[in-house]
Amino acid sequence: MRRILGTLAAVATAALFTGSGARADILVSTAGPMTGDYASFGEQLRRGAEMAVADINAAGGVLGQQLVLSIGDDACDPKQATAVANESVSKGVVFVAGHFCSSSSIPASAVYAEGNVLQITPSSTNPALTDAAAASGWTHVFRTCGRDDAQGLVAGKLMAEKYAGKAVAIIHDKSTYGKGIADETKKAMNANGLQEAMYEAINQGDLDYSALISKMKAANIEAIYAGLYHTEAGLLIRQAREQGLMAQLISEDALVTSEFWAIAGEAAEGTIMTFAPDPRKLESGKDIVARFTAEGYDPEGYTLYTYAAFQVWAAAVNAVGTVDAVAVSAAIRGKSYDTVLGSLAYDDKGDVSNSQYVWYLWSKGEYAETPMM
Repeated sequence: MRRILGTLAAVATAALFTGSGARADILVSTAGPMTGDYASFGEQLRRGAEMAVADINAAGGVLGQQLVLSIGDDACDPKQATAVANESVSKGVVFVAGHFCSSSSIPASAVYAEGNVLQITPSSTNPALTDAAAASGWTHVFRTCGRDDAQGLVAGKLMAEKYAGKAVAIIHDKSTYGKGIADETKKAMNANGLQEAMYEAINQGDLDYSALISKMKAANIEAIYAGLYHTEAGLLIRQAREQGLMAQLISEDALVTSEFWAIAGEAAEGTIMTFAPDPRKLESGKDIVARFTAEGYDPEGYTLYTYAAFQVWAAAVNAVGTVDAVAVSAAIRGKSYDTVLGSLAYDDKGDVSNSQYVWYLWSKGEYAETPMM
């Protein structure tokens, strides 16, 4: 079936540039959790994609043709992500900015590889995405975000330094992202001399953490590293505070949504997390941020990362004169592109070689970079 879909995509791509039957548009997509517990992140991807496509079209489009945006909803479910990817290939999508969850991006990438669709994820940070693609000889996978092995180094080093000789817990949700970032943090923390007192897994969708909290209280846990999405992290810290556990919550970039505070409430006060330097404060994106703000939308989290994905793809397409994924991939690898995130430098694997992570502090319903960490 994938071979057939790949043939259909190739025919559709060729039709863009043949005389008779030529389409007047180029079909592109963003895909992520448009529904479900993580729909706030899906909205970030959708908003970023919509404004990017509108701006590219207003500037003349790509190769003189207009872009038409398709939205794929995978609900951060691997099977649904595969179905979305197959549907995108069959429709003739030539580029996808997605998916959001690593557990979705990884299986979808196999479909896109066979369908000759270029993929740039704004948010999937698990190293396996680009590592597996490189091992398979695929050249179509990229990111605009960093990787968990870089993010974990920052978190693990801080935990080892700040909580030396103290009891810390590492909690993850068994997902590709959650376990991946937790393990990278654990690896870095252990390498810097601190062993965890607890290493526990929860299930995505769990609502009651009483047993886990009791276990952490008994172990005198002073810091919790949470490889969790914002829903579970919010519930965990709220219940911890209600049950008298005052351990510091330390987490990652899956908390970059105001919904974390909406779930956790005042219990989120003082939570620290890693994320890239706030894209909303970069000079390179100030005009786009101002337009989002004027529309009443805060372009937090991965909104601008999605916008940047379209910028990189469109610039590379215009440089090579075709939407063919192989040619476009060659134009991205080893090159740098100016985006709303600043200059993104790509290595030969499709990763951003100049990505960085900093610390944020949640306070009074908002998160902001903190110089204390």
